[in-house]
Amino acid sequence: MTTSIINSQKLGEDLGEPNLKLKDIIKTLPRECFEKNSRKAWTQAMLSVLMVALGYCFLAISPWFLLPVAWIFTGTALTGFFVIGHDCGHRSFAKRRWVNDLVGHIFMAPLIYPFHSWRIKHNYHHAHTNKLDEDNAWHPIRTHVFANWTPFRQFAFEGFMRKRLWWVGSIGHWALVHFDARNFKTKDQSSVKLSVAVVVIFAAIAFPLLIATTGIWGFVKFWLLPWMVYHFWMSTFTIVHHTASDVPFNTANKWNEALAQLSGTIHCDYPRWVEIFCHDINVHVPHHLSTAIPSYNLRLAYSSIKENWQPYLHDECEFSWSLMKQITNQCQLYKTDIGYETFDEYYAGK
Repeated sequence: MTTSIINSQKLGEDLGEPNLKLKDIIKTLPRECFEKNSRKAWTQAMLSVLMVALGYCFLAISPWFLLPVAWIFTGTALTGFFVIGHDCGHRSFAKRRWVNDLVGHIFMAPLIYPFHSWRIKHNYHHAHTNKLDEDNAWHPIRTHVFANWTPFRQFAFEGFMRKRLWWVGSIGHWALVHFDARNFKTKDQSSVKLSVAVVVIFAAIAFPLLIATTGIWGFVKFWLLPWMVYHFWMSTFTIVHHTASDVPFNTANKWNEALAQLSGTIHCDYPRWVEIFCHDINVHVPHHLSTAIPSYNLRLAYSSIKENWQPYLHDECEFSWSLMKQITNQCQLYKTDIGYETFDEYYAGK
């Protein structure tokens, strides 16, 4: 049977809060959650630099049988680079905008990720979290949309989900969305072009130098495979943050901002070393309530949220292969106002 979901608006009514506002939740958070601490911010940044440097040293000296471990270590450390850029994109790293922009470009350049392109698109995701046809991060494909696709596109998407290829999803998003200024409003295009120029210049210098000194295998070994591990985490974090069989995506007329951010965002625990390398980015509920909360204050904020808003929170989960199988098996297509549907259910109902 088609999975039934909890309508987020009904949840608010059941709890006696049909007109719950995001500001009501934010007011309950301790003031310390929003305080920027330069020492903590730069300590996180330097930790990421140190871990990435150690990762590359590990790659340089590893025998072939330890290279997979070194790639996982280095790629996860590079994900920490992204999280530093993520804080910069939300202006929660430093008090001065130019510092956020400079640090954001520096930390995201090795990932070949245009800073302003990502910042603008990501802030749009925060403004429309779990809203059908608007949320531009990981979002479900509606059955009527799938039905209108070409057979080839249907086959490709079905294979993507059934073969559990979620971990390359962010690569497609990165390639198709962030390098074309036409994907952005006119007022943002100059910033986008600047960020694209930064990563193009970085790649034009770093890649030929890496190939000249280490060969094509060196390029694969020192950049491509760690970058793929980074995208594994990027894709995984993104899909897990807002995807479960009972997490609703609502149309605009039924969407409630507060409930979407509070109930539609999922806290997932990862191995502690991943949490340290990635600066607690998966303590994600408070980040969706306010992007002004720096990553080093997310756990403090989440403790307060659990104390004051527990009935609204989705059940916590733990990262595992079984979790990813469950998501890719159950959350394949989406029926408006009903919930997720599998491909098998979709074809059976035709």
